This record gives sequence, structure tokens and C-alpha cells, in this order.
Amino acid sequence: MCPIPPGTNYTYQFQVKDQIGSFMYYPTTAMHKAAGAFGGLRVNSRLLIPVPYADPEDDYTVLIGDWYTKSHTQLKKLLDSGRSMARPEGVLINGKSSKGDGKDEPLFVMKPGKTYKYRICNVGLKNSLNFRIQGHSMTLVEMEGSHTVQNTYDSFDVHLGQCFSVLVTADKDPKDYYMVASTRFTKSVLTGKGIIRYENGKGPAAPELPKAPVGWAWSLNQFRSFRWNLTASAARPNPQGSYHYGKINITRTIKLVNSASKVDGKLRYAINGISHVDPETPLKLADYYKVYDKVFKFDTMKDTPPATAADKITMVPNVVNITIKDFVEIIFENPEKSLQTWHLDGYSFFSVASEPGTWTPEKRRNYNLLDAVSRYTVQVFPKSWAAILLTFDNAGMWNVRSEQPERRYLGQQFYVGVENIARSLRNEYNMPDNALVCGIVKDMPKPAPYSM
Repeated sequence: MCPIPPGTNYTYQFQVKDQIGSFMYYPTTAMHKAAGAFGGLRVNSRLLIPVPYADPEDDYTVLIGDWYTKSHTQLKKLLDSGRSMARPEGVLINGKSSKGDGKDEPLFVMKPGKTYKYRICNVGLKNSLNFRIQGHSMTLVEMEGSHTVQNTYDSFDVHLGQCFSVLVTADKDPKDYYMVASTRFTKSVLTGKGIIRYENGKGPAAPELPKAPVGWAWSLNQFRSFRWNLTASAARPNPQGSYHYGKINITRTIKLVNSASKVDGKLRYAINGISHVDPETPLKLADYYKVYDKVFKFDTMKDTPPATAADKITMVPNVVNITIKDFVEIIFENPEKSLQTWHLDGYSFFSVASEPGTWTPEKRRNYNLLDAVSRYTVQVFPKSWAAILLTFDNAGMWNVRSEQPERRYLGQQFYVGVENIARSLRNEYNMPDNALVCGIVKDMPKPAPYSM
């Protein structure tokens, strides 16, 4: 959509349909997320559909993230000048970090003996974070819109853009305890902490913080332990496992390799050699008004990475055309030394595998084709690959992007155009009456509405 002009408001109405779970919102314009423009979204199950655990005493949202002292405008200037954002200065939990001087107010309060639900989301800009609660274990129950097999963990690696829901029981001595979030895969570790207080409890939190795991192999193994709850119902009454994604024939394979290089002396990031540039006219508007040929070309980026040098980068709007209802396999291959996290708008997908090395078709024998979690982010470890499967059944123009704002802003993103070929309301709503228009379509008449 067009950016909301300064000093104005825009109301976006949407139906929460066929989804439950824990999500977040934030802007993808410039570096506005760095100014704190984010928050949690909870989508609860309808009362008629059973949830696979007892109602918790309360439901808490925990937003963890690294933090820069520089403003969003300063960070944008750094990126525009061709430099990196460098390292953050701290880690915050719901915008705060306890000082540990005995005067900290609690972020959350628990009644002894009761069980609470915590929705933990990494809203940061740069780093994966490990989250743990002093003296307490956590039972995973939901992840990014899916009920999971309810395994118990002492800590979670929460990568950028990811959300986990856990159950925590207040079964320890009634006093204060720290919840801790610390950076992973960094030379120097940054730590943020917050207080959980037992109601009527006495005594401060112990100063010794629980330690985080070391190395990314631990994180990979934890990812492999996550499983879809096949018998639980999500947004609909039928069990999640009634959708047998592993039995669907793949109609298209897209292999994506991320890279970093310089163009005219300035840092850029790319996918298969293409570094995305936002045009003045939003891609969806150009496509809807049928003037896309004046704004972008479909399929500049190919389904496989080029054989040319990885440092050769082309800067253009990056749009891939996918036929509606195609069942697509996407491989994210990461040859770099830093972990990558990817997000796909408009869809959930099955994250079926993640392994070190490079992907080949023979790797399909290692895919989890039974109970991989349906989710909206996937992390790719250094010098590794990850595979996802999904049906592109949602017409529109959808963004696939790095969840690291620096990489997204400097080109590591692309759009998937899933065309409403039949121009039918069964596939896509008409353009809202209050939709903002800009660029070359600003003064054009609206296209004819879709029909049934």
C-alpha cells in the first residue's frame, strides 16, 4: 500500500479468519520499527472450538528485542550512506530492563499454584535471543498460529520475528524471579531482564541468572524438536493433522541464496543476485490497475541462483509470478556466517527441514512430511539451508523478506504475485474504498470490480 502521509490517520479493517495464535505488528517503511512502532496481536480460538490445554489464569505478552540508542532516522542515514547499523546497545523486555537494585517493579505477577500463558515474541532489529525464566520450566503450546506438541523446555531461542506461546506454573517459593533475554551467536553477549513477582511473595530475585546455551547446533536441535499437534483444532473444528501436506505433489521448486556485496561502494543485500528496490507506485496497485509493465517486470529473479559471481548484484523491483493453487517448495540457502530469518506475508508454510551445507534434491528424503509446524517465519543457520512447503492459494502481492530490517531495507526481499486470474471475489476482495493511491495510478479511474 501507499505510505500513510505524515500527520494523517488511516484505518485498516480486516477480518480475522482461519487463524489463531500469537502475532506481532510493525511498519516496514524506512526504519520506523526502531522507534518502537510494534506490538503484539492475540487471536483467540472461538468458544466452540476446544483448545488443547486448560484456560490459564492470565495471558501475558512478552516483547523481547535488542535496542539501539540511535534514532530510526540516524539508523536510516547510516544505511543510506552504505554502512551497516553495527551492533545494538542493549536488550529490552517490554521496553524495559531491570536494574537489579531491589527497586524494580514487576513486569508480571503470578498467584502461587496457578498456570499462566506467556506469548514471547522477538521484536528486535538484529539478533536472535535466548529466553528463560529463573527456576521455572516452560511448556510450549503454540507457535505462530499453530498448536504444537506440548514439550517442556528450560529456554527458547527466539529468532527475529518469531513468536512462541508457553505455559508457566507458579510452583516455586513465593518471591521474585528474573525472566532473561540475551543475544545469541554474538561475540559479546547483551542481556535484558525483568521481574516476575509471586503475589504476596517475599524476597528478591537471586542475582545469579540462568545461563544460555552455547553454539547454534543446540538451536538447530531445538528447532527439530518442534512438532505440529495433529489432533488439536486451530481456527476450524477439524484437526490440524487432517491437512496432509506431505502427500501433495510439488509443482515448482524455488532455490534462494542470500548474499551481501557493494554497489557503487555502498552495502547492498540480494537474493539470487537481485537486490529489491521499492518503486514509487506500490506493486499491488500497479498490478491491480494493470499498469505493472510500467513499474516492474515479473521473474527478473530466476528459480535458481545464477552461476555468476555472488558479488554481482542487480538493483530492480523483485517480483516473482506464481500461479494460484500451486504447491511450491522454497529452499533458503545461507552461505554467510550470520543466521538469517525469513518471513512470508499472507501465508503460513510448513518448515520441513533445516541442515548444514548446501541443498540438493536428495535432501528431500530428510523432510518431515508428517508433523512439521505450520508457521510464518523460518530461520536459516550459517552455512546451512532450510526448506518450506506451501500452497499459494491466497491471491495478492505478498512480501518475502529478511526479518532483519537492515537487510530488508537494503534489498533482501522480494514479492510474490499470485494473480486472481478469474477476477473473482472467491479469490480476492475488491480494493477498499478508503485505500490510499499514489504514484502513476493516483489519478487513474478505478478498475472494474471483481464479480462472483
